[in-house]
Amino acid sequence: MAGAMSGRVVRWRSLAAAVLVALTTAGCGINNVPTLQERAKAAWAEVQNQYQRRADLIPNLVETVKGYAKQESDVLTQVTEARAKATSIKVDASTITDPAKFKEFQAAQSQLSGALGRLIATVEAYPDLKSNQNFLALQSQLEGTENRIAVARRDYIGTVQAFNTEVTTIPGRWIAAIFYPSAKPMETFSATEGADRPPSVKF
Repeated sequence: MAGAMSGRVVRWRSLAAAVLVALTTAGCGINNVPTLQERAKAAWAEVQNQYQRRADLIPNLVETVKGYAKQESDVLTQVTEARAKATSIKVDASTITDPAKFKEFQAAQSQLSGALGRLIATVEAYPDLKSNQNFLALQSQLEGTENRIAVARRDYIGTVQAFNTEVTTIPGRWIAAIFYPSAKPMETFSATEGADRPPSVKF
């Protein structure tokens, strides 16, 4: 009995010593995990905000193009359907640790970008559309939004890299395991050619 009690005391002392070592090694770093986590979540919210901004521009863009190029119904339908799919996939701050959900979100946004690219390419055949004031205003807004998306993605990637490094290296990994067991590495955008540049939306 005394031996079992002594064994438990030794184990508790070992655990306490491990915690003390982790805290001593980390200094004031005990708050690093939640701080970096919140930064990454805020950066993700901005990514979503900019993608939503783009989605909100698309109906007006489609209607404007339709007024001049009704015969491009296939392209217009592709954009409309891609927008519907992209906006139906929600990856909030609580699910950005889910690789499958994140991959689905990225694929839908990429599909929408491709459909927009095809729509934009058709505009070259319609000089009157290219000079339409409403269309020119939408062009400017879309260009600005694509730039904001690129910046938001870059910032998100940076904050996730910092967070993931913290929760997978020592002493951050120890601190996360002991005090923040729900803190899991987050997903980020996979690199694609030209990902560091916003898509061209020149008309």
